[in-house]
Amino acid sequence: MTSDKIGAYLRISTATQQADGQRFDVSAWLVNHGIDPAAVEWFEDTDHRETLDRPGLNALQSAIFQGVVKTIVVADVTRLAGTIVDGVNLLDGWLSQGCRLVSVRQEFDFSGSVGMMIASLLFGLSETEMDTRRRRQAAGIAAAKAAGKYKGRQVGTFKADVSRAAELRRHGLTGAEIAKALGVSRRRAARYLRSA
Repeated sequence: MTSDKIGAYLRISTATQQADGQRFDVSAWLVNHGIDPAAVEWFEDTDHRETLDRPGLNALQSAIFQGVVKTIVVADVTRLAGTIVDGVNLLDGWLSQGCRLVSVRQEFDFSGSVGMMIASLLFGLSETEMDTRRRRQAAGIAAAKAAGKYKGRQVGTFKADVSRAAELRRHGLTGAEIAKALGVSRRRAARYLRSA
């Protein structure tokens, strides 16, 4: 490992996911390599954006651009991007700045051309899997609609208990903490708070 600052990046892509497993895996890898997780700069995205314009990723990009972060550690390389194009472009930009990317679950250092090739394959497989999942979901919804069983989310209904959001706010929790407690995005938690 270099003496440069290490950046750890975590990302969840649905409201039901938690970053705890990713944090655990990355922390275990850091400890196994003699690195104190508290000495690492952590970047996290929890707002489910499918683009590369995400607050945590933007902060990481800025740290890389300023030369502060030279090694990026992720739990899974596919957490970086949802498409092969975004993933390859992101990784190419980092490698061209002299950074290295380590993925804990793939047990691989993606530095160099071989790393880029393997990352491209993994991004492609991830994109295909997401596309297949969306098609299956759409087919299931279409079948349920045809059978008269699917009505969609009814107007005025919420994924979580709106009164619980207000109660958590009264206890002093931040918007991000409320979102995490309810298993929803920060944007959705803000809507709950406005409607409570």
